[in-house]
Amino acid sequence: MLRILALCSALAPGAWAQHEGHGARAGHAMNSALYGSYPGSREASGTSWQPDATPHDGLHLMFDDWMLMVHGFVNGVFDHQEGPRGDEKWFTESMLMAVGRRPLGPGVLGLRGMFSLDPTMGKNGYPLLLQSGETADGRTPLIDRQHPHDLFMEMAASYRVPLAGDASAFGYFGLPGEPALGPPVFMHRFSGMDNPEAPISHHWLDSSHVTFGVATLGLVWRDWKLDGSIFTGREPNQYRWDIDEPRFDSQSIRLAFNPTPEWALQASYGHIISPEALEANVDQDRITTSAMHHRRFGETDWQTTFAWGENRNRPGSTLDAFLLESAVRLRRRHTLFGRVERVDKDELADGTFTVHKLSFGYVHDFSSFHRAQPGLGGVVALDLLPAGLRPTYGGGTPSSITLFARLKLN
Repeated sequence: MLRILALCSALAPGAWAQHEGHGARAGHAMNSALYGSYPGSREASGTSWQPDATPHDGLHLMFDDWMLMVHGFVNGVFDHQEGPRGDEKWFTESMLMAVGRRPLGPGVLGLRGMFSLDPTMGKNGYPLLLQSGETADGRTPLIDRQHPHDLFMEMAASYRVPLAGDASAFGYFGLPGEPALGPPVFMHRFSGMDNPEAPISHHWLDSSHVTFGVATLGLVWRDWKLDGSIFTGREPNQYRWDIDEPRFDSQSIRLAFNPTPEWALQASYGHIISPEALEANVDQDRITTSAMHHRRFGETDWQTTFAWGENRNRPGSTLDAFLLESAVRLRRRHTLFGRVERVDKDELADGTFTVHKLSFGYVHDFSSFHRAQPGLGGVVALDLLPAGLRPTYGGGTPSSITLFARLKLN
């Protein structure tokens, strides 16, 4: 990943244009949307929407009829999670994303690729108290740890055609890809992307962002979008370097609305067949709603996301998760971010427990060198546990500290 970043940053600076404007105010962004005739800054992960006012970091290149965008980062992380169920680890996490679009016939062709070297951190991922979901080796569930992402996170193609008036229709196919379910994934939300820790509500809101087999159809009319998917319900297996078998056994539908350039709202429903390999007889109905708000004050960007997700296990219990996160970037150098979560968990111990997690962090970005921008940051988190769960975590209020050095394309 470092070699890829170095290659991108070594390209002739005159060929690249840094997109500092917001979509509603930047002329070339008005033509860069994959799925409709709206500002390109509205598009986030998969076919999800974010506020139009969200800045698009990364490198932008025009090549003949192609408009290309490349974005990526590498984090070197030291992670210390307190208590008998905690751990300590040095690791790297990374992501490289490329998006291209061009006119083709009456419509627009889009290609998306997203890749990660997270598998290098090992099959059991990194320590993260209260996290749950997926498996380390096909037999052991990952509890109090965050799974690594796959090498192939998204390889997708889309095509949209204009309809009468301000309407358009689009199709999206990914292997892997992201179905029409939930808000933009945390690593693509401005409010959450600077935090190196995944939310503990990840498997209630946006865990389907790496799905091996997705086909989506959507309709866009002005600031409304309705899209639906058939996709593979099973979450990625423990083999993180390959492509899993597509099944197309699950369905989802999502309604999104951006009433102003500063707001993005969505509600979605998914029927997911056998998401967890260790509970193959359990299906899941997932409901999510979210609201994202982005404001810009001069050189300051501030985004806040509120989201609710509910997993109805069939058979099993109904579990809810709430997330509130916010990030403020001052003069493209100083970013303050925080996250508050309330999640019902039935995998941490025998029984169902409602847990809370509070995290606060800061990252300082230094001057860019050939479009590669280094930064240093840290996160402090507190885990608030119900009385029945405290003994298994050593009593009291477990805490954690995460320090990281970052290099990102900008």
